[in-house]
Amino acid sequence: MIDVDLNEDTIRRIVREEIEAAFKKDPAAKKAAFIASKGTLDWAYPPLILASAAAATGMETAIFFTFYGLNVIHKDFESRLKVSPVANPGMPMPVPMPDLVNALPGMQGMATMMMKSMFKKKNVAPIKELLDVAKDSGVRLIACQMTMDVFGFTKDDFIPGVEFAGAAAFLSHARRSHVTLFI
Repeated sequence: MIDVDLNEDTIRRIVREEIEAAFKKDPAAKKAAFIASKGTLDWAYPPLILASAAAATGMETAIFFTFYGLNVIHKDFESRLKVSPVANPGMPMPVPMPDLVNALPGMQGMATMMMKSMFKKKNVAPIKELLDVAKDSGVRLIACQMTMDVFGFTKDDFIPGVEFAGAAAFLSHARRSHVTLFI
């Protein structure tokens, strides 16, 4: 038996050495990849929050924005990101309403205004702030080039700091990540 003084400092040193050794064996443990495909206000939050949290823990992080997810990084994201109450059973309406009522003109605007108000009351950061935090944390924001071409977008349509790549380029990051989520 080895006589070792197992005080708190010794235990912390041993744990730190074990973690460092594990990261050297498996560098993918420090990478995260997210795919954002939805372009509504309620679906803009998850990839930005999760990616910023991953980056805050020291993970090399990227979000690939494809199809309607491009709305999140579009220069005009504030007016593009809305909430649709139609066919959204989780939408917290003050009174349950059938989809027919939710489809009436103005309901999307009301639902968007209601969600923004709810977020503000609960001190949830707005999308602009989350985008800034993600960029400041080193999260790579990658726009899908193929989707841009399909929708007729140009690089000038997006916020500063966005990268442009195809699916294969993003997959080179994702295949080396332990965390890969499609949102």
